[in-house]
This record gives sequence, C-alpha cells and structure tokens, in this order.
Amino acid sequence: MTRVLISDTSILVDLERGALLKAAFQLEMEFTVPDLLYEEELRDFNGEELCGHGLLIRELDGNGVERAFAYRERQPLLSLADAFALSLAKDQDTTLLTGDAALRSLAEDETVDCHGLLWLLDQIFETNGIVAPEQLVSGLTAIFDHPRCRLPRAEVLRRLKRYAEAIAADDD
Repeated sequence: MTRVLISDTSILVDLERGALLKAAFQLEMEFTVPDLLYEEELRDFNGEELCGHGLLIRELDGNGVERAFAYRERQPLLSLADAFALSLAKDQDTTLLTGDAALRSLAEDETVDCHGLLWLLDQIFETNGIVAPEQLVSGLTAIFDHPRCRLPRAEVLRRLKRYAEAIAADDD
C-alpha cells in the first residue's frame, strides 16, 4: 500500500534545492498538497514540474477549511497554506511533511504523524537503487549550505557521515 504524505512547501523547495525531487517521487509514496498551498506557493514556483513528477493536489471540504482556520487561530505563526496542509493530513489520517517548528508542534498536539526532510532523505537512502549515496551527499550539502536552511547541524552531519560510509563501502 502506498503511503500518503501531505507536504508543506519547504520540503519541496529543499528537495529541489538539493536536486532530489525526482528521487523523492520515486519512493512508493504519494506526495500531496492542499489546493490553496499549491495555488499560493507552488504553481508559479515549479508547479508544473512537481505535478509532472506526480504531485497530487487535493481540496479540503468545508469541515477541513474550518479546521484550518481554527489551527490559524490556535497558532498565529502558521501560514494559511500550512494550516491547510495540517488540516488535510488530519482529514486523510496520514503523514505531514514539514520543516516548520510551529506546524510540527501543532501536528503533534493534533496527533498527526509528522516528519521532516531528514526523515524523507533517510527513506531515499534506505530504498536501494533510487540514488547513489554521492547524490545524497551533494544534495544534502546544497540544502544545508543554503542561507535559509534550518536543519539541525548535528543531524545533517550524522547523515553525511552515514552516506560517506556507504560510498566507502561501495568502493571496497
């Protein structure tokens, strides 16, 4: 059974930044965003490319929209697009992908399964044949070197070491 992932924008932007979009969409997972998030944040960014990779766009029903607005009231730091992503994940009883701490905290309060970019890179790494460890090293390095990166340094270094060990093992 294919795992459904509701993504916020930051995950997709980081994947593109690290040239890892194609790899992520090769996982046996369905990447989905709410329609509002797509229209406001992705359509003009690289929406066609994302949809070409397999990104799905879903609408919230009236209850989902109300829930999203309630999330915004509870956590004013959330964008409306992020509130829609959480509401869709809650509605679909599936996993939310986000790099946003406020969104992650609210997802935990709402008992929504939530993961970030590093978890997704772990999934790519553990799925043999999607990409070589060298591509993960270069991709994660590009993401981490970007001035807007908020990934935890120790976790990034741990993964870079793991990928480098895989490269060394392949060379033996």
